[in-house]
Amino acid sequence: MQAIYPKKNLSKAAAGHKKYPYILRGMVLTAANQVWSTDITYIPVRGGFLYLVAIIDWHTRYVLAWRMSNTMDVRFCINALEEAFQYGKPEIFNSDQGVQFTSEEFTKILKHKNIKISMDGKGRWADKVIVERLWRSVKYEEVYIKRYESGLEAIQGIKKNLTFYNDDRPHQALGYKTPRSMYFSD
Repeated sequence: MQAIYPKKNLSKAAAGHKKYPYILRGMVLTAANQVWSTDITYIPVRGGFLYLVAIIDWHTRYVLAWRMSNTMDVRFCINALEEAFQYGKPEIFNSDQGVQFTSEEFTKILKHKNIKISMDGKGRWADKVIVERLWRSVKYEEVYIKRYESGLEAIQGIKKNLTFYNDDRPHQALGYKTPRSMYFSD
């Protein structure tokens, strides 16, 4: 499938887009809404890929919003961000240096809300380890098992999986509590 649909580097900034420094090194997280993070991953479906973006609260691991798209347009990332704001706003928003997250359209929303912007160093997956762990869970507990036939099937499967992840899946890092119970208890 990769030969027919080659994967793009999702973390590459566009020429002329401003990159922000990574400001989370050594930071101690003590409450919800200190840091939100985002990333995009591929979801294979018959005949190609869809793109999944999620916004997650670092302290509680709660997935605040997510969207899927068949294009890499910034709009689906902005839609997820706007949905996440129904929960409040973070002090810091962390992303990789991908073209969607370095775009003026995306960063101006964060700046307008006085949210500090942090971006991972080039090739530094560990700078967004919380989101990478989410992707590992989604892919190994849902995506690779199901092998989606259609986009609709993928959306339904991801929705079911992320609801389970937030509401029912205990996390060792959270003292075996769920992300929902942690997020809404802070």
